[in-house]
Amino acid sequence: MTLQLDHVSKKFGSFTAVDDLSIVIPEKQIFGFLGANGAGKTTTFRMILGLMDNSSGSITWHNESIDYSKSHLIGYLPEERGLYPKLTVKDQLIYLGKLRGMSKNDILTELDRWLERFNATEYRNKKVEELSKGNQQKIQFISAVIHKPRLLILDEPFSGLDPVNVELLKQAVVELKEAGTSIVFSSHRMEHVEELCEHLCILHKGKPVVHGSLKDVKRSFGKKNIVIHADFDLTYLNDINGVMKYKAVTEGCELQIESESVASKVFEALAGRGFVRTFDLEEPTLNDIFIEKVGASYE
Repeated sequence: MTLQLDHVSKKFGSFTAVDDLSIVIPEKQIFGFLGANGAGKTTTFRMILGLMDNSSGSITWHNESIDYSKSHLIGYLPEERGLYPKLTVKDQLIYLGKLRGMSKNDILTELDRWLERFNATEYRNKKVEELSKGNQQKIQFISAVIHKPRLLILDEPFSGLDPVNVELLKQAVVELKEAGTSIVFSSHRMEHVEELCEHLCILHKGKPVVHGSLKDVKRSFGKKNIVIHADFDLTYLNDINGVMKYKAVTEGCELQIESESVASKVFEALAGRGFVRTFDLEEPTLNDIFIEKVGASYE
């Protein structure tokens, strides 16, 4: 086990930002924190990093607390970006890399490798303020990983990026995991967590409402989805016992059913009505689970 939070809470006066959070984040995996703005994700990260004291509970990494002496082992990409606008990319990374205990030669080798990887070699000698927000974000990501951390914390790493750069960053995150880095990241984009994470925690008002492996979370949810594309009206399917939700789409409908056994009833109800192009029984999405657990209070 790598990172353990045991009954961790954080209070600001009478406001509780994180409320009795107990989770184990497995080593060399990608762990996702999901939640609306204000759910307590960033506060949790700051407590893990020792940037903020927890009001109660304990946080350990390999059975020890995290402090500045471990900064060369940890990478952090904060949600509010924090590069020096007047410094060139090269000078900035040399400075930040040296803070992590790297030599100038090693920093420049890694920087060039990452710039090439992110199609950004022409920005090496440009000031940060001359870069677009997306390219600034790539540089900030490089600053978080240049020293090859063993624990990497990414707070909303994909926000504000176009789809091409999101893919570039996602591939980089997966490769870092495969090289042995433990990664924790937050997002309010379900599909990113679903695609990347083996384990996750959904936070709501500082409390964990879902926590576990993605497979187990989906299995315990129980409900399934059916996608049907057909050339006739399907609204009558809404009346079948066990159909929880009906949503019309251009080519047919999407149903949420309470269990797999309802699928055969739906399938039989389609017989003889007309041509069915698609009948797909699917796992529930994280979006389904999130909406049910967090519901109307999500903004």
